[in-house]
Order: sequence, then C-alpha cells, then structure tokens
Amino acid sequence: MIKLAVGRKLIALYVDVARDTARALAREIASSFRTHGYEIATWKGQQGVAELATNGAQAEDAMLFITVGGDGTLLRAARVATAIGVPLLGINTGRLGFLTELDDSDPRIAQSPQLVDAGLLIDERTALEAVYGERTYFALNDVVVRKGDVSRVVPFGLSLDNEHIADIPADGICIATATGSTAYFLSAGGSIISPRVDAFGISPLLPHTLFSRPLIVPATSEIGVSCDSEVAHAHLECDGDVLAEIGPNTRVDVRRNPKSVRFARLSPLRFFERLEEKLRWGVSIRAVNR
Repeated sequence: MIKLAVGRKLIALYVDVARDTARALAREIASSFRTHGYEIATWKGQQGVAELATNGAQAEDAMLFITVGGDGTLLRAARVATAIGVPLLGINTGRLGFLTELDDSDPRIAQSPQLVDAGLLIDERTALEAVYGERTYFALNDVVVRKGDVSRVVPFGLSLDNEHIADIPADGICIATATGSTAYFLSAGGSIISPRVDAFGISPLLPHTLFSRPLIVPATSEIGVSCDSEVAHAHLECDGDVLAEIGPNTRVDVRRNPKSVRFARLSPLRFFERLEEKLRWGVSIRAVNR
C-alpha cells in the first residue's frame, strides 16, 4: 500500500443528509478539520450540510472524500470520487458499515486531521462498468440485470469474452467485484472473494433450474447479459440503484472499470477479521457475547 500525500489541505464531505446523526457528526468533523487548517467542501446538492463548506472550496479539488453515513452513502460517493481520482475515508453511522473504515463511536474520529496529516494508507479496489446503448455506468459492488414487473421467470443469456455460455431462466443475473462479493452476491448464493483475488463473480438470481451455479471469472473478462424475451423488459441496477430499462433481446456488457476505487485506511485491512466482526463469519450462534 502507498500513503496518501497531503497536498492542499482541503477535504470534501459526502453525507447522508437524510439522517440527523450523520449531519451532526459531519459538523463535528468539519469543525475539527477547520481547527487544523483545512478547508471544507461539500458535494453538490447536499443542502443539509452546505453551510459547512469553506467559501470557494470545490469538492473536485479535495485531497480526500470523507463519507458520513452507511455503506450506501459510500457507494454513491465512490462514483464521483473515483471519477475525479480522490480516495475515500468512510465513517459509519448506518447499520452494517462493512465498507467504511470507522464506526461513529470510534474515538479516532476526533483525531482525523492528525491521522490525515500523518499519511493514510491507500487500498485500491477494482470496480465495474456496465455499457448499455450509448451510456456507461459505474459500480463498485455489483451490476445486476433483473426482470421488470412480471411475475414469471425470464430467460437471460450469458456470454463470456463473446462466447455464449448459458441461457438461464431466472429473476436476473448479478455480477460482482471482490468488494461486492460480501453484499448482494453473497445473498444470492455466491462465494466470498478475497480482495487480493483479481476476479469477478457471476450469480443467477433465483434460477429455475437445479444445475445453475455461481461462477468466478478473471477480472479481465468481458461479460454480456441479455434479456432473451420478446415480451419482458429488465432493469439495469448498479450498486442497488436502478439506472436504465433494458429492452427485450438487448444486451448489457460488463467489464473492469479503467479507474480503481481508492480507499483511505488507518492501517492495512484485515479482511477476515472484518468478516467476523461485521458478518459473524466463523462465529458460533452460541457465542452471543462476541
């Protein structure tokens, strides 16, 4: 891992403005950084915290994005931070906080300016891009092509590096990064992929067959998903947000995003400790006090 170099002392806040706890913590963080000589920027449209911004400070010029909210907040911030090449430091005020670096009760939050000055570690993660029609969409966790508002199972075509490999009657197809393998992909029956493994996971959603299993493929793969029905439409979802409607007999192409997502960390991530802490990996149901 490399260290985050401190250039212009400007940080950007990306906040879950719908929650009082996140807004209150954002105010504390802004005050602490301002006391240590930092300028503060807030992301466009976040009216609930706009008053925290330093006059003239632009988020595009920040050296670091600090997200205050849950994993969903961090995923939304990743789209804009990655586009401008800024690392993310996540502070969790939500339920799980698997992707974030600190929980809101962590005393190190008060020392954030000093920790940034000392140099945070940068952990780079592979992201996805989905191409449909003339548009390209970003995803850190997963791309999902899911049937629309029909009750019946829909056939989905799946190709890998332009080789047709399966026709799967299902509710949809989920394609996940290693980072996203602990999210929807895991719920869909997929394997956990270590972040050290350069791979993507592919899993059908509720397949109507006894023999459909998740796949692990190289992250260099070009993956195609088509909605092979004359009458059914599908939705394209990236990190849980519905971004486009997919027409019958059309295809979504999914591949590695040319830009990596950069996480700022206080110390190297201990992935399996995080699994135990957040997802109860390897913890007996009798270990109620852990």
